[in-house]
Amino acid sequence: MKQDEELETLVRHRIRNLRVARGWSLDELASRCLISPSTLSRIETGHRRIALDQMVTIARVLGTTLDRLVESDSDDDVVIRPHCNEERGITTWLLSRDSNQTVAKLRVTREAPEDLRVHPGRDWFTVLSGTIELRLGERTILVGTNEAAEFSTLVPHAFGAHGGPAEILCILDHEGGRSHLGPEH
Repeated sequence: MKQDEELETLVRHRIRNLRVARGWSLDELASRCLISPSTLSRIETGHRRIALDQMVTIARVLGTTLDRLVESDSDDDVVIRPHCNEERGITTWLLSRDSNQTVAKLRVTREAPEDLRVHPGRDWFTVLSGTIELRLGERTILVGTNEAAEFSTLVPHAFGAHGGPAEILCILDHEGGRSHLGPEH
């Protein structure tokens, strides 16, 4: 319940701030939204709950989206915090994730595993610091700072740090994200 009240308060403040930033009076915004000024006033002051259809209309008129109107104001939607998996020897920063691909920064401290994996798709990474040992089938390839690698993941593969920790920026397709980042992400 408290979370709902906090979200409603946040939305009310955003509506008011966007209205004021545009230099609009309550009457002007209400007229553009086809609602009464008293209803809009009660929405902004918290004396009336905002209905979803009203929120959609108000967001559109204010030139924003419903998502932006209700998005969290905590740092969690801005600051990307690392997830450390000491057992796997990898710390991960998920930079973006959609249904088709994941962009992540990884700090790799483990050596390349002996167990090579296969999955559909392609993987791509660039080394930000250190050296990555990439095992592709029978081949071992060292990829150093400012170098990149791209390969078919149908070839058995694994990677790890070579000569100390390394950091990489990688783009993984859906299967690569599942395979390399594990179910905990």
